Amino acid sequence: MNGIGPVVPFRIDLSTLVRRSVASLYSHLVTRPTGQALRLGIESQICELGTPCVSVLDFSQVAVLDYSCADETVAKLILRFRKEDRPADAFFLARGVSEHHRDTLEAVLDRHGLLLVAEVEGEGRTLLGPVGDLERAAWEALEHRGSAAAAHLADDLTAPEPAISEALASLADHRVVLRRGSPETYYALTPLLAG
Repeated sequence: MNGIGPVVPFRIDLSTLVRRSVASLYSHLVTRPTGQALRLGIESQICELGTPCVSVLDFSQVAVLDYSCADETVAKLILRFRKEDRPADAFFLARGVSEHHRDTLEAVLDRHGLLLVAEVEGEGRTLLGPVGDLERAAWEALEHRGSAAAAHLADDLTAPEPAISEALASLADHRVVLRRGSPETYYALTPLLAG
């Protein structure tokens, strides 16, 4: 157990979901209507869980991902679950991201000022989107530790604790790390997938 209560890992194979949701080539995520159908299907499944979850968006079987579909699926999904009135407590991680997916995802994330944890082929885990150097360093240190308070990461990074606290708060607001408790402890998303 991770010590923060139940956080359910929830894998979403996008190619399987699009096959069930829309009549199109299931390995091609193109068009805004396809993206909308995917997003609505994902939202519905997350809400049915009824518990906090790390939703894994699996791109490994997706051959083509265009900008409009990524915007409708990924960006709008993240935006919806960043709101205070979100329908469920969900976090997102992308898996099976190849270079052609990455370019499209980065463009969409940059446009909306969003971040996304991704497992990129040949690179491993990384943070996609417009992120500052200190935020990236804090995220990487937290990924290495699994969980930590700001003071511990400040020691690891030999950086002032207030600056690390601010970076971690920003990452939590972007929902690429989980923040719990008092005093605040931060959790990387990928270790939560192990339960």
